[in-house]
Amino acid sequence: MDASNLESLDRLTNEFSKLPGVGKKTAARYAYFIVTGTKEGAEAFADAILDAKKSIRFCSNCGNFSSGDVCNICKTRGEETICVVKEPKDVSAIEKAHAYKGSYHVLHGTINPLANVAPKDIKIAELLSRISKGQTKEVILATSPDVEGEATAMYIASLIKPHNIKVTRLAQGLAAGTQLEFADEVTIARSLADRRTL
Repeated sequence: MDASNLESLDRLTNEFSKLPGVGKKTAARYAYFIVTGTKEGAEAFADAILDAKKSIRFCSNCGNFSSGDVCNICKTRGEETICVVKEPKDVSAIEKAHAYKGSYHVLHGTINPLANVAPKDIKIAELLSRISKGQTKEVILATSPDVEGEATAMYIASLIKPHNIKVTRLAQGLAAGTQLEFADEVTIARSLADRRTL
């Protein structure tokens, strides 16, 4: 390989290393896999990335991933119970447990003063707008049980309680510090079943 080819390989490795949880060695393995594979395979991989980026957006109602303006969950489920999560990947984790049949609200972050993330920087106002329509009877706060997740849950609970809506928190079947996306289906199902009122 000449210097220009090595620069391309370094650039590809660098791009892979930007993915969450991917270190330099893993990024290099991914880059070598792409470079040593077929041109068709590389094109299919690139097309899948571009297609996902073009076609996937956020649901205008709940903030989950969607291929249209409103996601399939919002189209088919009522607003009586809303499960509040940090990220769209948390919706996926809860859905895999097959223990919850309500709708969701994705905050797209948690309150974190150290990272300059204030309540106005996440989708709390949108949640309050949804519950103000009067259909919601319970809000389940399913943020992860870390410091930021707990602080966010307590803050949201304080805003919702005056609306006479039941506010619950996932039970501690989830160990402190556990990220929701990494919890197994049984743990999530137990946490949903044993949720507590705040």
